[in-house]
Amino acid sequence: MDKPYMKPKKINLSKRQTLKTSAKFLSFALLLTEVDIAWGAKILGVRVWPSEDYTRVTLESDTPLPITQQILTNPDRLVVDVQGLELNPTLKDLVAKVKPNDPYISQVRVGQFQPGIVRLVFDLKEPIKPQLFTLDPVAEYNYRMVFDLYPTTPPDPLMALVRSSAKKETALEKSNEEVDLIAQFATKKEKELAKVPAAPVAQAIPETKELPAPAKYKRLITIAIDPGHGGEDPGAIGAAGSKEKHVVLAIAKRLKDKIEGEAYMRPFLTRDGDYFVPLHVRVQKARRVEADLFVSIHADAFIERNARGASVFALSQMGASSTTARWMANKENASDLIGGINIKTQDRQVANLLLDMSTTAQIKDSLQVGNSILKQIGGFAALHKPKVEQASFAVLKAPDIPSILVETAFISNPQEEARLNDDNYQDKIAEAILRGIKEYFSKNPPVARRVNS
Repeated sequence: MDKPYMKPKKINLSKRQTLKTSAKFLSFALLLTEVDIAWGAKILGVRVWPSEDYTRVTLESDTPLPITQQILTNPDRLVVDVQGLELNPTLKDLVAKVKPNDPYISQVRVGQFQPGIVRLVFDLKEPIKPQLFTLDPVAEYNYRMVFDLYPTTPPDPLMALVRSSAKKETALEKSNEEVDLIAQFATKKEKELAKVPAAPVAQAIPETKELPAPAKYKRLITIAIDPGHGGEDPGAIGAAGSKEKHVVLAIAKRLKDKIEGEAYMRPFLTRDGDYFVPLHVRVQKARRVEADLFVSIHADAFIERNARGASVFALSQMGASSTTARWMANKENASDLIGGINIKTQDRQVANLLLDMSTTAQIKDSLQVGNSILKQIGGFAALHKPKVEQASFAVLKAPDIPSILVETAFISNPQEEARLNDDNYQDKIAEAILRGIKEYFSKNPPVARRVNS
């Protein structure tokens, strides 16, 4: 028997299509990978920071992007694939940003390797050890992809320092040989006089004779000069646009030149160009060159624009000496977040242990040299505080090196910003630091003579 005819129901086609589309989209969304979500990301900036220590390449984007790498040889190349990206003019600018004097990159080639994958090929001047990592947004930056290209054999700062100061070492050796001869001659004379019997004198009172002063040996005093910030980390920025990293490097170079002119001193810069050096690496460098003193140079900003005057800081293990000191230490210690460090490296873990080893003796010596320098600066410039302040600055935590941080002025104060850019003021600050250093070592000469091998 035939089934009765049933009138078909009216179907809402648009509703069904919407449901189908939604279901398909949901299924697709569940299958989406990080690459698919990032599709259409925008590159906001490309930057290259070359130095002898390492070359850093930074790509800044509005979305986190996955990256993969491979090292190729014959010739040496680093190949990096950035996924979820289409080639754009900003990314092409990377080619022009690699300069001929870059120690490690010969050139870079950029191309659309596949749809949604941009390939960067770094042609290298020598084999390298790359570190690739990403950074979340911080301060003025969005997401960053960081490529750090380290040489397989890192440069030895101590050997470079020994070579650059060889003439001074030779002159000191000759001076010490003369001291030896004088001491030997004086000792010989004393022995000869002791053998000659004196004529008897009635009721003579024995004459007490002072022993000859011990021979004074001299060795080169090594001063580690640490210009704050650098590279990705501009430091504080003044109202007129002056960047702390540039100002303090200029002052540090002036101080370096002045120390070069001293017969018994040699300078060492923790950075000599515009690139980032992590805080713990600054301490490591100073220890590697066996520095007798560590001087970190800054020009900070404060929340109040009328804050003025220079300051000198030493380390504190008991908390900050003032609210301002604590605020400044927290700000300076955040430098690694802005400059960008690879927190996965073992080097970083070792650094955290080192920064907890600082000794009471180091702090005592730091306060002494800090007071000498503060007194010299106060001779021509306004001081923010009349005494050396203390706070937990990470860069001052070398356990065996007296360490101070000099805030040369407040770059956030328009008048002081102008002064910091003045050649005369920069020179006076450098001269004052040198005089303070010399005063300290005249009262606290280094003891053991070091032998460089």
